[in-house]
Amino acid sequence: MKPAALLSVLLFAAICLRAEEPKWTPLFNGRDLSGWTIKIANRPLGENFANTFRVEDGILKVSYAVYATFECRFGHLFPTLAYSHYVLRLEYRFDGKVMPDAPGYTNLNSGVMLHAQPPQSMRFDQGFPASLEVQFLAADGKPERFTGNLCTPGTHVEMNGQLVTQHIVRSTAPAPPAEQWVRIEAEVHGDKEIIHRVNGVEVLRYQRPQLDPNNNNAPATDLLEAGAPLRLSHGHIALQAEGQPVWFRNIEIRPLEAE
Repeated sequence: MKPAALLSVLLFAAICLRAEEPKWTPLFNGRDLSGWTIKIANRPLGENFANTFRVEDGILKVSYAVYATFECRFGHLFPTLAYSHYVLRLEYRFDGKVMPDAPGYTNLNSGVMLHAQPPQSMRFDQGFPASLEVQFLAADGKPERFTGNLCTPGTHVEMNGQLVTQHIVRSTAPAPPAEQWVRIEAEVHGDKEIIHRVNGVEVLRYQRPQLDPNNNNAPATDLLEAGAPLRLSHGHIALQAEGQPVWFRNIEIRPLEAE
């Protein structure tokens, strides 16, 4: 084959490969909460208590403007579908002050849950789903504050072949100012490996996500007793509302091939 003909074939093949690459799909339409399910602790499934989750100017916002007190009404917003192998990306920034009666750790604190249990399976008073949280933090004037950490409500992971049972695993990304938009990416490979990135840079990597069988105050034990497998190969995504106003935008997902 002549060089010019070979070059044409290679260019055509490259174009075809690019055309077949999975595309990013928006999870948030920028207009309303269609395709999302709300679960707020001590409130019925689907109730958007005090308009906690709202859409304004194309941004998905967590707001406590109508709250008198927080009263530990931790909330989560779940897309309808569950996912296994994918890349999730979104941007967050904080707005305003934390609710006065919210726990101190919630100041400038939010996150997105991965491999979360379905909202329908959560107890009425349950504050957090069993999940793997990519934690979002902003600088609060104190040293050693990072964003993109891992929090593990009802779960464990492995790192370097060792079981990690601590609740928070710190990333390498210093927490930015509250008013700054931060780009988060989570690359999820079923029950094999999950990677956190902040503004395009890898900040944390772990393997073999699993339920914690010794989580005696739920949520993990509820799931295991119902027959759920120990290893977490799939689950829901959930945006968090835990007393601190926060904004989200550009929430998109791209499928990955299962290994």
